[in-house]
Amino acid sequence: MKLSFKIFLPILLAFTVAFAQKSQKSVNIEPGVSLDLATFRSTVISNIKYKLEFNIPADRNAEIPASEQISFDLSSIQQALQLDFKQSADHVKSIAVNGTKISINWKNEHLIIDEKYLRLATNKIDLQFTAGNESLNRNNDYLYALFVPDHARTVFPCFDQPDLKANFLLTLTVPKDWKVLANGLKRDSVTNDGNITYNFANSDKLPTYLFSFTAGKYTDVNQTIGNRNMEFLHRETDVNKIKLSVDSVFIAHRDAINFLEEWTGIPFPFQKVGFVAIPDFQFGGMEHPGEVQYKSSSLFLDDGATKDQFISRSNLISHETAHMWFGDLVTMKWFNDVWMKEVFANFMADKVTEKLMGKKTFDLKFLQDHYPAAYGIDRTLGANPIRQQLDNLQDAGSMYGNIIYHKAPIMMRQLEQLMGANNFQKGIREYLKKYAYKNATWNDLISILSKYSTTDLYAWNKVWVNQPGRPVFDYKIVYSGNKISSLTINQKPEIGAQRIWPQTFSIKLFYPTFSKTIPVNIKGETLDLKLAQGLEKPIYMLFNADGMGYGLFPIDKNMMENVFRLQNPLERASAYINAYESVLAGKSFSSAELLKTFTKGIGIEKNEMNLRLLTGYISNIYWTFTSPKDRLAFSSTLEKALWTSMESQTLPNNKKILFGTYQNIYLSADASKTIYNIWEKQQAPSGVKLIDDDYTSMALSISLKSDTATAVLKKQLARTTNIDRKNRLIFLMPALSLNVAERDSFFYSLRERKNRQKEAWVTTALSYLHHPLRQATSSKYLPESLNLLEEIQKTGDIFFPQSWLSAIFGNYQTKEAYQVVSDFLKKHPNYNPKLRDKILQSTDNLYRAKDMF
Repeated sequence: MKLSFKIFLPILLAFTVAFAQKSQKSVNIEPGVSLDLATFRSTVISNIKYKLEFNIPADRNAEIPASEQISFDLSSIQQALQLDFKQSADHVKSIAVNGTKISINWKNEHLIIDEKYLRLATNKIDLQFTAGNESLNRNNDYLYALFVPDHARTVFPCFDQPDLKANFLLTLTVPKDWKVLANGLKRDSVTNDGNITYNFANSDKLPTYLFSFTAGKYTDVNQTIGNRNMEFLHRETDVNKIKLSVDSVFIAHRDAINFLEEWTGIPFPFQKVGFVAIPDFQFGGMEHPGEVQYKSSSLFLDDGATKDQFISRSNLISHETAHMWFGDLVTMKWFNDVWMKEVFANFMADKVTEKLMGKKTFDLKFLQDHYPAAYGIDRTLGANPIRQQLDNLQDAGSMYGNIIYHKAPIMMRQLEQLMGANNFQKGIREYLKKYAYKNATWNDLISILSKYSTTDLYAWNKVWVNQPGRPVFDYKIVYSGNKISSLTINQKPEIGAQRIWPQTFSIKLFYPTFSKTIPVNIKGETLDLKLAQGLEKPIYMLFNADGMGYGLFPIDKNMMENVFRLQNPLERASAYINAYESVLAGKSFSSAELLKTFTKGIGIEKNEMNLRLLTGYISNIYWTFTSPKDRLAFSSTLEKALWTSMESQTLPNNKKILFGTYQNIYLSADASKTIYNIWEKQQAPSGVKLIDDDYTSMALSISLKSDTATAVLKKQLARTTNIDRKNRLIFLMPALSLNVAERDSFFYSLRERKNRQKEAWVTTALSYLHHPLRQATSSKYLPESLNLLEEIQKTGDIFFPQSWLSAIFGNYQTKEAYQVVSDFLKKHPNYNPKLRDKILQSTDNLYRAKDMF
């Protein structure tokens, strides 16, 4: 029998589809969201819409009943559908697929929907369930949803991957005296039986990690600035802070939006502007469109705040606002490119700072914000590249850190310098327009930027983005009489295989009455600086004088003897950073020599940001790179220098920085008495403005360094009126107890997840628990702290593993402490490599300090 072609073709197509479906390799059902699962789903699922209802009771321990409808299109049905839900099966009360009620099939953090219930084109899944609590951050009278990077699946069933964007239609039922904020505009509300139900408009198209809401006892503030309404929820009660901060927060958002609209050429891309200040929020901020979450203490400042705090607030707001374009409008396809959204948020925030505060302030802040933090990772044995491999989204949190937040902006500024600012901007604008409301990869961006550059960006990208580490620079100078006959610089990697970092920076030569700047554009291992030939022999030289270069730079000892005479604050900051990094690398001079030099400088340095950098280095050298014996011997000298400098400084902010450092380092009986009297009488030193938070910090310091812990903390608790700050102090008190058994009990209580809910509180408590003055009794916690790390990573938010390790190991300096780390790593040769790197990063100071004395 012979079939006609018209009859044969449909049969052939059907057979081909069926064969392709059967031959398609099934994706394993495993915990988390694997790259294989995400890749498969992104090829067959589209047009996702979530309709979600949460009934939130006032009691933080009561269950949250919820319902959900997920609609989506399927282009093919090749295997069972995996719906992500990281709760046990008993959380799901019922499930129906396309109108048919089915049995609940839950396996390895997924609800499994058999192929027979699915259909091509549109599908609908209806669920009744109890919402998971882990990422709803429930407190006594407020909560906030925080789902980055893969935590939406801990609360409700979803496709929890960044390249499956969706619209969210949300309904919240909450106690009637609660306020709410979400991604979408409030559409209407209905009050019933002591509750109020809010219905929100459909959200813009978002990935699950950007869907969010908050509800609770907040103060609600609305302002119309220009033609745009903005909504602000907060829990602050300090009248002075409210008066001095609220308007400034609105204005900072306006300024950031205006700058970014102009720079990108794209109007604000979402339906509303809304933000909330959350007490002790885990991060500085989180960029949910329409419901940006901020740490309250970062937004609410008073007249005692330093210039650096005001700049940091502006920078934080600009960072989260920049995410509306970079990350929210255009989202990375997979979390291996999470750094892309962060680098642009930081980079654009810095541009806002530059416009608002001038180039000099921008250059200085860029250097201080990014370089020490990036070096703090890149110099370690656990250094990671900017772009990392990610096989499962459950490990995405371990990709966050100072490399993506701080090395990446340095890299991006070098790239802008390489391409030219205009070409760079053109490329970014094209990228944003092409991928608006979609997803993109770093390779997508590089391919666009390459059109605007004559440089091989792929080769440049290999060392800056795909490999870790920093270069070590050295130089050779040859004189002929009193003239330079040659000046050659070279670079080599600090760790690992040979490679070069193409980059630009400057070297400055100083003479008795003038100076000479030589630009450097190094593209290979060595560079002969022709511009130096024939110049007179300098008194001293400063490498990276413009703060542009990245690496470990040589230190001229003659320069360090004259560093405080440098007129340019940026040059002094660069010298401070170079000197500190040189000491840690075992070059030039000892930590004791640098401590004495920097101590001399606090009486000379007048720039507020430089003074903060200098005193930060002093504190770190004093507690980590000075032996207990030498520290005690030097303490009186340092105390006196700080107090004398504080009295001689004329600027109130400088005085406060020095007083804060004095409070941090004091050890003598006289200093203890001085600090106690200031706290007891609440009478600050002349010219120093102290607020309630400062007196709380002082009470904690007194408790750490004296035998009056119980009485001092109880009195401070009685003085504290804000309920959120009071609860924080109550949590911290056991970590400062004079009773070792009570401190033991506090530490071991952290084994339970419920006691780690307030991560910012936990890390603060741990820093006191492991303070150098308490390490004799706290070092026994080190092995268990490492044993808990995998659990911390699985159950905590993205920064918690790093902050957990840093708070614990940050000031240890003994061989015995390092042996604990070494033994742990040897005992676990197959340990999670990303967590292993976190351990090596966080214990780098310990690694270096153990051999210094």
